[in-house]
Amino acid sequence: MGFIRDSIHGDLHLTDFELKIVDTVEMQRLRRIKQLGFTNLVYPGANHTRFEHSIGTLFLANKVGNTLGLDQEVISLLRVCGLLHDIGHSPFSHVSERALNHKHEVVTKEIIADSHITDIVDERFDVKLINSIIDGKTKFGKIISGDLDVDRMDYLARDSYYTGVAYGVIDTERLIYSLTYNEDNLVLTPKGVQAAESTLLARYFMYPTVYQHHTTRIVNGMFRVSLSHLLSEGIVNEKELRYLDDGDLINITRNTKGLPEQTMKNLDTRHLYKKTDTINLAQFSDPSAIVEMDKKYITEAEEAIAKKLDINPEEVIIDTPEELSFKKMNVLVETNDGLKPLTEVSTIIDSLKKAQYNYADLALFMSPENKEKAISMNIKIEDYLTLPQ
Repeated sequence: MGFIRDSIHGDLHLTDFELKIVDTVEMQRLRRIKQLGFTNLVYPGANHTRFEHSIGTLFLANKVGNTLGLDQEVISLLRVCGLLHDIGHSPFSHVSERALNHKHEVVTKEIIADSHITDIVDERFDVKLINSIIDGKTKFGKIISGDLDVDRMDYLARDSYYTGVAYGVIDTERLIYSLTYNEDNLVLTPKGVQAAESTLLARYFMYPTVYQHHTTRIVNGMFRVSLSHLLSEGIVNEKELRYLDDGDLINITRNTKGLPEQTMKNLDTRHLYKKTDTINLAQFSDPSAIVEMDKKYITEAEEAIAKKLDINPEEVIIDTPEELSFKKMNVLVETNDGLKPLTEVSTIIDSLKKAQYNYADLALFMSPENKEKAISMNIKIEDYLTLPQ
């Protein structure tokens, strides 16, 4: 038995079995992967890691399991799922992911199924069952991966704490004690509606303030282009990233001549790209079509703009925002008329389906020098990219 003092949840206890997992190379790597990537360039305190978040998710999975009155063996299983759910993240987490072919969830399942962790987990649990739960499947999957899961509860509270942004403060206790099972469905009791609204509103406000802050998007875009260069040149390969941490990738980038080295110099001196043009997505009838636009069309537009400006295509970044996907909310609430989707019970959540695009924009980023040139030539995104109306 061991104890870890967590900034958010206090003293967290780990069993000897869980400590064996924690002490693996795969888990220890998460200590060196920032939860929010380069967000510390905007919020200096945002240096917390995937490791802290994984421990916190384990703690909340335990609390949900106890609240629901689940069997102790099931709770132990959920704790391990919470601990391992982010094991597949590449360096700088979601920053890198947008340059890769595989999502971290896929890599997570591969690591759990074929690594030193597999041998440990096999001592007590079915590896396939753990991957199913982390994937949101089975009766218990929504606890780990759902619309109101313990993953989200932890990262909202943790990201809020370390950035100093109060929007992410949520009533975790109230939300957890409002969860129950209706047959095999994890649902909310009526008293949990306000707590759910608070949680989803927190997520809504954290996106433009932290996750999609314009400077964060610029830095992420610059580094993503650099990583794409490293991948295309064979300096690193995608599978190798699961073994690297932030420091490893920074060192590779810093020591690779050309674009990668220059990118690190620009980040070190805060010679950052600037927003050159922007299109708000709220004006479109189907904003999600723009968010999900094929990368090929965006690349073609970037190349066309670069040709017009007579610069390298890698110096032009068209960035699409991440989607909150409130329209896909399928949390069920117990009502006098049976189970109903949260979007029907709460007018606030229903309105978020439209409001999620209020702060979302399609943006063109360039260096300050290229921005001046682009403005003088009246470069607009809409002239190079066909946008669905």
